[in-house]
Amino acid sequence: MGRIFAVGDIHGNLDPLEDLLAKIPLDWADDYLVFLGDYIDRGPEPRLVLDFLMALKEKHPDRVVCLLGNHEWMFLRYLEGYGREIYLLNGGEITLAQFLEDGIIHVPTTYISFLRTLLPYWETDRYIFVHAGLRPGIPLKDQTLKDLLFIREEFIYSDYDWGKLVIFAHTPFFEPLVSPNKIGIDTGCVYGGALTALELPRVLFHTVSCRR
Repeated sequence: MGRIFAVGDIHGNLDPLEDLLAKIPLDWADDYLVFLGDYIDRGPEPRLVLDFLMALKEKHPDRVVCLLGNHEWMFLRYLEGYGREIYLLNGGEITLAQFLEDGIIHVPTTYISFLRTLLPYWETDRYIFVHAGLRPGIPLKDQTLKDLLFIREEFIYSDYDWGKLVIFAHTPFFEPLVSPNKIGIDTGCVYGGALTALELPRVLFHTVSCRR
């Protein structure tokens, strides 16, 4: 395996995403690109971000890994008729507006199919990649989807050793969080911070500003 580049929460910010990918030294013959979820909601262009990721995944199916974030999970549940109020309270109206046709929300099956392929986590021999984190003391195979997508303090403040370094997003920091058992790379792009990619195994951070 070559290098791995993991990207934090995008939240509809297409320009920073394109700038970041132009900046990192990807070699598609050997490297992997892992997106840690939360591609939609809150930011200005969630549909275009999905278009971009879908095209990238189609072009490099064996090199691009797309994980499920809590916002993609809430979006799918909204479309199924569940949790509609909580989704709207979390910035979902921006995504829904971009799928509005003649006053009706219409999400083409290509988007739904893509969202349903998103992985709850991705594991290598050295790393575990997940959107939000892991519950301490529980093996990876026994983690609940709720914790994988939503957990915060119990994971962030834990020094539990899962046997591999955990790479996560979901909880924004001013700078990447680096500790012996985990690295957090959500640096608050949608709040005017930065979009960050972590290069492994060097533990090198690539960032672009998201200020508009």
